Amino acid sequence: MKNPRNILEHYWGHQNFLPMQEEIITAVLNGRDTLALLPTGGGKSVCFQIPSLAQEGICIVVSPLVALMTDQINTLKKKGIKALTIPGGISFQDVTILLENAIYGNYKFLYLSPERLSQELVQNAIKQMNVNLFAIDEAHCISQWGNDFRPAYKNCNILRELHPLTPIIALTATATPEVVGDISLHLKLEEAAIIKSSFVRKNLSYQVHFEEDKLYRIEQLLKKNNETAIIYVRSRKNTVEISSHLNSLGISSSFYHGGISSEEKKQRLENWLQGSIKVMVATNAFGMGIDNPDVRFVFHTQLPESMESYFQEAGRAGRDGNYAQAIILYNDYDKILIRKQFIDARPNTEQLKHIYRKLNNYFQIPYGEGEFTSHSFSFAEFCKQYKLNTIVTYNGLTALDRLGIIQLSKQFGRKSILKFIIDSDKLIKYFSQSPVISIIGKTILRLYGGIFESPTSVKIDLIASKTGQSISKIISALEKMQREGVLELNLYHTDASITFIVPREDEKTINMVSKELEALNQKKKNEVKAILNYVTNNKVCRSFQLVNYFGETTAENCGICSVCASQKTIPSKKETILISEKILQLLEESEMTSRVLSEKLTFTESKILNVLRHLQDSEKIKINTKNEYYII
Repeated sequence: MKNPRNILEHYWGHQNFLPMQEEIITAVLNGRDTLALLPTGGGKSVCFQIPSLAQEGICIVVSPLVALMTDQINTLKKKGIKALTIPGGISFQDVTILLENAIYGNYKFLYLSPERLSQELVQNAIKQMNVNLFAIDEAHCISQWGNDFRPAYKNCNILRELHPLTPIIALTATATPEVVGDISLHLKLEEAAIIKSSFVRKNLSYQVHFEEDKLYRIEQLLKKNNETAIIYVRSRKNTVEISSHLNSLGISSSFYHGGISSEEKKQRLENWLQGSIKVMVATNAFGMGIDNPDVRFVFHTQLPESMESYFQEAGRAGRDGNYAQAIILYNDYDKILIRKQFIDARPNTEQLKHIYRKLNNYFQIPYGEGEFTSHSFSFAEFCKQYKLNTIVTYNGLTALDRLGIIQLSKQFGRKSILKFIIDSDKLIKYFSQSPVISIIGKTILRLYGGIFESPTSVKIDLIASKTGQSISKIISALEKMQREGVLELNLYHTDASITFIVPREDEKTINMVSKELEALNQKKKNEVKAILNYVTNNKVCRSFQLVNYFGETTAENCGICSVCASQKTIPSKKETILISEKILQLLEESEMTSRVLSEKLTFTESKILNVLRHLQDSEKIKINTKNEYYII
């Protein structure tokens, strides 16, 4: 069982490795530090699981998501492989028991969050273990320039001190050359074998379409193809509205966002994986660890914030190797919106100084003090008290976290979650018992649609301002309704906790990191610029554009993306004349959208759109504010 191929066949039932897997496994078994770059669906976990199984001892796996760890542990257990993790929210005694199991219980894998590595108890236990390999999954999280940077990931460098001779394997699906260098530096990789698979996905058609009516485009594709799909949107509200609309059309869908309960998330994911729900409408909370091989469509209804996040999310389509489509639908407003959200709302040095000073004042921290003190924190109350712009302040706090000045709790941004569990007629009758509960309850119903169907995030301070009741009265009323079986409630009295990492020194504190702040802001500008270049470049193969961003310069045109396909469907001169005549005849009758013209004409949509652009360029037609074409 020491031979990697034998292990692969015994536990996974495969006779052959995926591209680059065997090279990575060989490097690790030779005792080399290894940096493995494999695309989404490239089989990263096998690259550390097989080397560990081939040797005596345990593998310590650092992973950023509880769901990701749980999924891998369950998979290993089903194969008869002993694996465990140390979950959050358990007692010191339970942590000790689990660590002793890892030391003495013949386990092969111990999965840890990066936060756990900061605990002295955990570090001392790892020293006592016979560790054959350290695996850092989603390793781009360690780089300040990585897409999902997590300050706690810098704890990973302690592993080299705990077992200096044990090899480290770092794995990621998204890393620019700059991030690759950062990973090697922070993990102290020594003469690392950098093994990179091609990021080209030959079965995946990357498409970008300028579209005013995005939902119509999605409907048409999903009606024709009853296939598994993900629709990424930016807001929680949109997940609910679009899912409801698709269900009304007979397209089975559900929604997923950070505000729904863990149980609901688990159930909805399970329904989608099993195929009882075909379409998942989600925010980017539907992220790492989502492993469904037969996803045929991944839609983005707004521009992604970076090429890294897009490549990762788009990569969830077609993991079974069959044809799939990753489609961005955008319009001119989206180009304005992405700049507003990710560039204009980022604080400069002076704004960050202001936020930091107010934060210290809010907690009454004296100058020169506050180091390693923790405080419960209400984001909404803080912004209201100092009249701060919420988006700039949110970005400012996350920047302070990223720069190592404060540490935000994982609950940051979470709101209380509730769901009414009796029908509307009984609820109205219940409200009549108390004027205070009636005004609070009816205000919640007006503010939050869908609160009977699923657990919904609510803002206690917003309900207070709308009803004129105090926050304590709102909480008291909600707790009473929970006790009396009217609603389910997960109540968060504050939405965050903040730990100050350094003592308060106001301007001096921020001046020390001002260059890094400027670099972070410039990084975000570059990311937005890269996305805008990608969606507006209609001449270069989209697959080539994507992999070139990650440093792969030898890829060939894919032949199936929207750019390659449009080049195949450019109408001939004769066709252009004929389609032009037909379009102009129809526009003489009335103004029409491209959709109506496509329905009335027998030519392919791509050829019609091509001719419409030609007619616009030659100033024969124009388009009005309703997206209707008309003759000049």
